[in-house]
Amino acid sequence: MTTASLPRPPLLTARTLWIGGFIGAIAFSLVTAGVFGKELFNPGGLPQLEGFLQASLHPDTSAEFLPIVWAATWVTLAYAVCGTVLSVGLGILGGILASEIWWDAVLPRQPYRRCFWGAIRSALALPRAIHELIWGLFFINILGLDPLVGILAIALPYGAIVAKIFSEILDETPREPLDALLNSGVAPLTAFAYTLLPQAFLNLLSYTFYRFECSIRSAAVLGIIGAGGLGYEIFLSLQSLRYEQLWTLFYALILLNGTVDVLSALLRHHLGSPSRLDFNLKKTQGWRRMVSIRDPWIVLTLVGLAVLIPLCFWSVGADASKLWSPRTFTLLQAMGEDAFPPTFELSEGRSLLILSWQTVAMSILAIALAGVGSILFSFPAARTFFLPGGLFSSGRMAGRRRAGAWLTLIGSRFTLLVCRAIPAPIWALVILYVIFPGILPGAIALGIHNLGILGRLMAEVNENLDQRPLIALQAQGASSPLVLLYGVLPINFTKFLAYILYRWEVCMRETVIVGLVGAGGLGRLLTEQLSSFDYSSVVVTLACFVLLTFAVDWVSQSARRSLR
Repeated sequence: MTTASLPRPPLLTARTLWIGGFIGAIAFSLVTAGVFGKELFNPGGLPQLEGFLQASLHPDTSAEFLPIVWAATWVTLAYAVCGTVLSVGLGILGGILASEIWWDAVLPRQPYRRCFWGAIRSALALPRAIHELIWGLFFINILGLDPLVGILAIALPYGAIVAKIFSEILDETPREPLDALLNSGVAPLTAFAYTLLPQAFLNLLSYTFYRFECSIRSAAVLGIIGAGGLGYEIFLSLQSLRYEQLWTLFYALILLNGTVDVLSALLRHHLGSPSRLDFNLKKTQGWRRMVSIRDPWIVLTLVGLAVLIPLCFWSVGADASKLWSPRTFTLLQAMGEDAFPPTFELSEGRSLLILSWQTVAMSILAIALAGVGSILFSFPAARTFFLPGGLFSSGRMAGRRRAGAWLTLIGSRFTLLVCRAIPAPIWALVILYVIFPGILPGAIALGIHNLGILGRLMAEVNENLDQRPLIALQAQGASSPLVLLYGVLPINFTKFLAYILYRWEVCMRETVIVGLVGAGGLGRLLTEQLSSFDYSSVVVTLACFVLLTFAVDWVSQSARRSLR
């Protein structure tokens, strides 16, 4: 009796082609960075790096400096709160209008409905493609050093980003209840309010908290261009080489990020929304539940927001009347006359192509470093593996092993917190002590910063993993490394790749900010053009940057769809 042999799966699939393409892109990026062909290490900067690290053990806690730190921390928090409130408001409106399901409800069976949907999606793509730091430089030239600059620089690009994510959440939310109301003659907006929005509420809330954490980091970055807050004080201390003060400011920024992280995690876990960001929403409907307005956590949150939001807007003291003042329109007109028509010479084309590829290579190296590091950190940073009662803990743990497990968890999470709390331009300036200028310092800086973000997101994926298949593997006698290799990684690897690809889009935008401090790519060229007020050339450089961002966005979305 012959047994039928199972057909061998094809070697060339969409998934293997994408993975092979990414490996090739990483190899070309390493060549572009000069890893194999030139001297990279600068031993002359070691004394400065040593002094910088030693200062972390004795930060400046003098009575004269601590009030400055407190005031700067509050300014950073206020900018983040104000920017997040405006961006979420814009995001809710833009998210509904940019969702395909909205136009299907408003214009059912109309062939031109996709034109409206595509037009709004395209309009939202431009503001999110330009980094908030560039928006900050633009608003400073128009509004001066007004607090309104920091708020708008966060709200405008983040509003477009929130609208994009909110629209994807709405499109991936089950629409059967919505269709039932629409077929009963209920107006589309009313049907949305009673069906789709309540179902998607926890996902929308989780992403709002995630965007608030991002706003704190962006508020710190905006301080580099003079918007105030912790970023401004950090830049001043770094310029004057006052490393003790610098570490005090770092610790304040780490404490602020950590506090927001813990509070948002507690609220999300109470409400049953364990992940900040989930790209497989249709597969995770099981943990959703309706939220009651009488829930004590909701009441406390609403009361806290009702106090915090007006207080932040009042303390910032932004003068919104500047937006429609005659001086603003005059400056906008003058800047437009200087910028248009853009100047472009064929001789500059080759330089732009080289810098564009260097920018892409920097983003690829950064996300590769962040991706590998975050996967490794995601296991010790998850509560469900090594702690007592975890998957890889062996029964009752002795006191020393129990303490070691907790220290590993706390140390991993603190490392990830430090990585993401310190802005990427600061990491780049520190790395430039010991590595010669080029795209490699920028890639390492972006990699370290995004390692902290991705590592925390992936740790949550590990914590939310269904452990029943893993327990079954252990019952069959599989060791912990085999359970990790054949159980955890195959289940979570697709989500890990989705997060990595999502952050690659963000890395592409962030290359400009490390370029502003001398890390190479289009950001360095943009710095030179802005410093010389060559706005016509700035338009050309920004256009190249926007096109690159769109290309990376398309590649990332296509790869995520293929890898699902």
